[in-house]
Amino acid sequence: MICVSSSSKVINAVDTQDDWNRASEIIQSVQRPKISEKKFVITDFRAANDGVADARSAIIKAIDAASDNGGGRVVIPAGEWYCKGPIHLKSNIELHVAEGAHLLFSPYAKDYLPVVLTKYEGTRLYNYSPLIYARNVHDVAITGKGVIDGNKDSEFLCFLDKHNSDVAFLRQMGSEGVPVEERIFGEGHFLRPCMIQFYDAERVLLKDYTVVNSPFWVNHLNYTNHAFVSGINVDTHNANNDGIDIESSSYVIVEKSKFQTGDDSVVVKSGRDYDGRQVGIPSKNIVVYQNDMGGEDGVALGSEMSGGIRNVFFTDNILRNGTSAFRFKSNLDRGGVVENIRVRNMEIDTFERLFWFQMNYPGELGGYYPSIYKNIVFENITVKNVETVFESHAPKGFPLQDVVLKNIIIKNVESDNPIILENAKNICFENVKLNDQYINATIDWY
Repeated sequence: MICVSSSSKVINAVDTQDDWNRASEIIQSVQRPKISEKKFVITDFRAANDGVADARSAIIKAIDAASDNGGGRVVIPAGEWYCKGPIHLKSNIELHVAEGAHLLFSPYAKDYLPVVLTKYEGTRLYNYSPLIYARNVHDVAITGKGVIDGNKDSEFLCFLDKHNSDVAFLRQMGSEGVPVEERIFGEGHFLRPCMIQFYDAERVLLKDYTVVNSPFWVNHLNYTNHAFVSGINVDTHNANNDGIDIESSSYVIVEKSKFQTGDDSVVVKSGRDYDGRQVGIPSKNIVVYQNDMGGEDGVALGSEMSGGIRNVFFTDNILRNGTSAFRFKSNLDRGGVVENIRVRNMEIDTFERLFWFQMNYPGELGGYYPSIYKNIVFENITVKNVETVFESHAPKGFPLQDVVLKNIIIKNVESDNPIILENAKNICFENVKLNDQYINATIDWY
């Protein structure tokens, strides 16, 4: 089947060494925050260690005291701590959730008012505050081996059954260019906030902590430049619990972390539809390496990618189980270009799909802004079990193009139709082993 559909092009060996040299340069270029080592322990501000009394006032006082003194480390020590509302970080602050600390957030939606400027699935709005939130900040960190808990009884978890009209209304506002100041949601509406969100930030460190029971996206870097994410543990399985969403951000490293999630593990985005194109800030210069991932999807680009994505590198990661190992999503409402993506040295367990280019992802607005995905290389990948190896759907006139699959070994392919192509150009299979058969072909399929 493959040989019949392949073109007569000569396959040229792909050399990506220069690309990976660029990835090394990005790692060296990412700036770490510079924060004073002065400590501000919340018990010094009368925080009660009983898991019942509200510690939020003490946490806020400690943050304010640190900020007034030029910055420092706000320490939540070992113990049970209840926080009746959001924590808003400031510049030059490190929130340190110490080993043995359990920071439990309030389950009541009203505690996360007043609304703040935020994003919901790539569209700007005013909504309930994320549980930990930082806007217009620099040199900020969240560290420590403690647990940050969104609360298994959170009212936000019930919003999923009620949110459809609000989602549609917001997306219509974004597509029509309604001023952001008029996109007011919050009380009486049902759009869930992120667990942790940085909105317009420079030099961010996220390190070592564990997150459970997130209401929505877990770690969201939005308009963030120079972020270093290392050793975090995301173990939360609610709807839309992406492990980390990197949106319209640049110079970002995600390393040595573990993601067990209810949705994608690591996602790169850049805004949704007209709102994303209007802002026009791409995600770029991102390196994701030595992580352990498991969720609905392992790695995702999109579907909110209207500002573009480029120069993204994934290397030496483990992907466990899920629906798709690599899922690249867009639709005719989006626009945007995704290019210069490199993936290598991956160990993959069991997925329904290995590579899924879903450029016909469901859209609501009936637009015609085709997205372009091109110049993508997957190499040196070992896979245990998949059903579909490569599935691609692209709109007429805008094919998926220039994708290379090189040195990929798939031990068990369960489907009789492992490759599905709809509008693809220059898809190169170089030394790709499916069960006991090898594919070496370059395919155009219109």
